[in-house]
Amino acid sequence: MKKKTWIIGGIVLLAAAAAAVFWMVNEKKEEPAEPEEIVEPNLPVEETENFMAPFTGVASQQELTQRPVMAVINNHPAARPQTGLTEADMVFELLAEGNVTRFLALYQSELPNQVGPIRSARDYFVELAANYDAFFVAHGYSPDAKRLLDAGAVDHINGMAFDGTLFQRSTDRIAPHNSYITFDNIKTGMEMVGAASSFKGESAYHFYDNSESAKLMEQASSIEVAYGADPMFRNVYTYDETTHRYSRSSGGVLTGDKESLEVMEVANVLFFETAHDVIDDMGRLAIDLESGGDALVFHGGGRLEAEWTVENGMLVPVQNGEPVKLAPGKTWIHLIPENPGLEGMVSTTP
Repeated sequence: MKKKTWIIGGIVLLAAAAAAVFWMVNEKKEEPAEPEEIVEPNLPVEETENFMAPFTGVASQQELTQRPVMAVINNHPAARPQTGLTEADMVFELLAEGNVTRFLALYQSELPNQVGPIRSARDYFVELAANYDAFFVAHGYSPDAKRLLDAGAVDHINGMAFDGTLFQRSTDRIAPHNSYITFDNIKTGMEMVGAASSFKGESAYHFYDNSESAKLMEQASSIEVAYGADPMFRNVYTYDETTHRYSRSSGGVLTGDKESLEVMEVANVLFFETAHDVIDDMGRLAIDLESGGDALVFHGGGRLEAEWTVENGMLVPVQNGEPVKLAPGKTWIHLIPENPGLEGMVSTTP
């Protein structure tokens, strides 16, 4: 009787299990749940540097479209140290009369608060400013330069017309070594003469991606250029392997800014040999800006023999007809007279 009860109980359990399986199999299946929407976090957009400054080759997040300014800056020993020179993208050093040089400083990437001392124009300064589509700033002019300015060769303002207004005289120096102008007044001057504020030209310079790739085979850690026998116009460039920049000194004193005390540092030093002809009893010069000639290129602690030519009106180094790339950064350009030429004026040490 007991055995029979066990059998009946087993049958009941089996039946219950079968019913459970049947119920599970035939149970109405639930619709699959909708996947939860994945919300991506609002990550900051990484800003890429897609633009290159036209005259320095330095990467930028914004395109530089403002018109360059070229200012004639005094280089007489009584005008040193200058103000605003360290912010220039490019500096052209050219002879005025005798063995005295002046600077033509090009500004676009950085705009200093003040520039000076401003000095008088020569016709080849005016021509360079026009070729670079720059707004031209000077205080005074040679007869040939005045003819070009009066003819509208370049948009400009001159201290002869705005002395004491746009141009101000400092009290710590004597004329003609004390004329200064602020960049706010340069912008005001551009508006006054109706000058365009946008750059219409196209840079002819080519740059490496970075200073590390700008290496030349022949080493030259120190460069000297001497204008005559006057030690005050003996310039030395010294390369720093850490910064990949050259410091500059004149007469044994570092070139720097009078106000900020910042030392001038450039990535490239260029020398272009060209014809210089004396044209009057004052010793004024005509300088050939068109024919091209021999050149020396220095960057990254190296030296390269090249040539210079004119592209888009701009003076550029080439080798075998191909553009010579420059290191990104500021550039100093010397125009050297054919006599005594590069060999007679420029020397280097490894």
